[in-house]
Amino acid sequence: MECVRPRIYWQDLARESERGLLDFVTVEDNSEIQSVQAGQPDDRHDQVRGRLEPLLAATAMAVATSSIGIVPSVTTRTDPYRLATGLATLDHLSGGRAGWRTIAAHRGAAGPLPTHREPLPTPPRTLDSPGVVSYLSRSFAAGSRTVDLVRQLWDSWDDDALVRQPAAGRFVDPTRVRALDVTDEWFSVDGSTTTPRPPQGHPVVITLSHTRFSHEFAARSADLALVTPPDQDGLRQILADLRDQESTDQRPVPLQVYADLLVLLDDTQAAADERRAHLDGLNGAPLASDASIFVGTPGGLADLLQSWQALGVTGFRLRPAALPHDLLAITQGLVPELRDRGVFRSRYESGSLRERLGLVSATPTRLAASTH
Repeated sequence: MECVRPRIYWQDLARESERGLLDFVTVEDNSEIQSVQAGQPDDRHDQVRGRLEPLLAATAMAVATSSIGIVPSVTTRTDPYRLATGLATLDHLSGGRAGWRTIAAHRGAAGPLPTHREPLPTPPRTLDSPGVVSYLSRSFAAGSRTVDLVRQLWDSWDDDALVRQPAAGRFVDPTRVRALDVTDEWFSVDGSTTTPRPPQGHPVVITLSHTRFSHEFAARSADLALVTPPDQDGLRQILADLRDQESTDQRPVPLQVYADLLVLLDDTQAAADERRAHLDGLNGAPLASDASIFVGTPGGLADLLQSWQALGVTGFRLRPAALPHDLLAITQGLVPELRDRGVFRSRYESGSLRERLGLVSATPTRLAASTH
């Protein structure tokens, strides 16, 4: 059997997403090996286990595309200097299309977590138990501090620090590069980055927002929040909670909110239902997700997206249930359907990912995809 090289696989997913004119793709990560049992390993040997490092995979995707945003998931427990230089490099290589999906809290105990590792609370782990409250509070506080330091490091180079005057023997203006001197309970940062300021200034910061703590983090530190409403009523409540928190933090720019959906698409409802039953049989359990699951046709999904968008959501991140089948169903089925309804773009506008996401409109539908 022919083996597809990982680089080609990820690049093909990015190219197909770009052909569909999606806003961006996310490259998922976690601190533990995939498992059907939340928070602990399983004994399955018939499913994919292990991941590529997201920032490096994102780089391969960036050089294979020209317009779509590329957003790796990286824990905020990573050294801010490495984060700042790595994401700035991705932004330079992609021509201003980089984003960062932050991971501030971790579910399981597996996996090395550098720097300010918080001990996981002991069971029972409910959102209102004191151990979980303390863990989440400190994790998201540390995550906000990381994002702040990364942004300061991006700002340590002015936009015009690179003068590029070889005839005069000048490449950089040292007066436009500043050093940070920060020491706190989590990090020590001394100096500037070695990577010049990203083309976007600040690559887009995206976070998955499930709980009160993550809503606070999103309003305080992110540009865009990914939410997982179970239905329309759940979406209304999440949007209200985020907007309340947003007003408390007095943000200069409104928080963008994308709703996550796990999608399983086919030409007919019967075919989609049959595919779900087949996947359930292979998995040995019903398909499950933290996000709402849509099983149906591209036309039915278009109806759902438009009804949710009317409630005030900015856009949607679609998680294909099976790759590449459901990604192709999105780009070759859903996108033409939305375009026929006059609610989706027919081409990319020029500009950075930040500029694209900042052009808020009540009419176009905005789509991103997860390569999870």
